[in-house]
Amino acid sequence: MPAKIIAASTLIAAALLVSLPTASEARIACDREFQLNREGAIATPGCADRYLAQVARSYGMQVTHVDIRSPSVKQRVCEFVGNDIRLQSICSGWRNNQSGGPRMGF
Repeated sequence: MPAKIIAASTLIAAALLVSLPTASEARIACDREFQLNREGAIATPGCADRYLAQVARSYGMQVTHVDIRSPSVKQRVCEFVGNDIRLQSICSGWRNNQSGGPRMGF
């Protein structure tokens, strides 16, 4: 009798593991600041943070999307690179209003 219980619980555990999504299936797909899903693309904070960090790194800043979650870091990054047209919507509340490119001194 205990062998049948062990076998049954092993089968149930295996079935549960097979039904769990893999890491690649669980990963969020982003296109710039938009999350891609079945219905189309929607703007999400997570994708926006990833895109902001990506653009900031292209300017030489050492920042990750996790760092961007801090409002003070996001503010500094947007003040530095927020005049980049790609970040117009992401940094709309943080951009400096000077014309002529990013503010130096980060």
